[in-house]
Amino acid sequence: MTVQFCWESANANLGKGTLSDSQQNWTVTDTDQLFKAYEYQPLIVAGHVGAPVRLRDVAEVLDSVEDTRNLGLYGGKPAVLLAVFRQPGANMIETVDRIMALFPQLRASISPSLHLNVAVDRTTTIRASVHDVEVALIISIILVISWYSPSCEMSGPPSFPASPFLSSLIGTFGVMYLCHYSLDNLSLMALTISTGFVRGRCHRRHREHNSPHGKRHEAVRATMKGASEIGFTVLSMSTSLVAVFIPILLMGGIVGRLFREFAVVLSVAIGVSLLISLTTTPMMCARFLRHETGRHNRVYRFSENIFNRLLRTYDFSLRWVLRHQFLILLLTFAPFASTSISLSRLPRAFSRSRTPAASAE
Repeated sequence: MTVQFCWESANANLGKGTLSDSQQNWTVTDTDQLFKAYEYQPLIVAGHVGAPVRLRDVAEVLDSVEDTRNLGLYGGKPAVLLAVFRQPGANMIETVDRIMALFPQLRASISPSLHLNVAVDRTTTIRASVHDVEVALIISIILVISWYSPSCEMSGPPSFPASPFLSSLIGTFGVMYLCHYSLDNLSLMALTISTGFVRGRCHRRHREHNSPHGKRHEAVRATMKGASEIGFTVLSMSTSLVAVFIPILLMGGIVGRLFREFAVVLSVAIGVSLLISLTTTPMMCARFLRHETGRHNRVYRFSENIFNRLLRTYDFSLRWVLRHQFLILLLTFAPFASTSISLSRLPRAFSRSRTPAASAE
């Protein structure tokens, strides 16, 4: 049987006394620390029948480690493992990059027989996930701009369809900077989702009807009329979208802290998009869009046909819904009731833990 002792009290490096006069005081020290196991053998551990019992009388004293049940291995070889944790609020990727930058200096300061390597790097999966989200965000931006571009035939800069969209993202980045948010998985996911909510639809139906000659004052008047028609609709849509994330903003605990950044970024993106779609986008349409007397290109005609079909389908479905209001109300509340019942019966994890009751037989 092996018994481990920690003889800190017997190996204290303390002063042995003092020398003083009327003006100064000196502490007397001596190098009497115990560094080898055999030096602990004379230590008195007990007394028996008036005689001291020393450590060598009851045990075999050997040089060893403090905890023989811990072992560090790297690549199947003994190693000293050092775990590095970031401070709260610090960026993990930046912390790891700064540590990796110090590796050449650390390797130069130790013996050449020792090898300094990275055993576990938790940022590998973080970097991969952030990269995937960034790729998804770029693809979303390209798809949204590609969808808007055919409907915006114009004699202006080719970046016009992307300007309102990119302005909304830049405005969101500004608010994120003021809130001290970083580009992590949650904020990037919110930006990716917001690409479907950002509005940049440019249409010139009023200009074609009201401004056949493309006069500037007629263009502005047509733009203001179109903006006034869609203003309330865009405002109600944005308000309803932001209202969805209010429960997340008010949620407490770990879940609330985890998803609050996601809800804030997405709500800000929708708000900035609303502001730009009612101010900047109409003015850009009045400035750059031109009425053309000739035929439109194939891409425009194709997208316009799809839009007209969707409009007719929406008109037909809306009329049908208004004729069957009671049925629609039932279909609306039935999923809500069934979902509420299901949620009340489902087991909860992470947000609320349940302690199983102990059973006795």
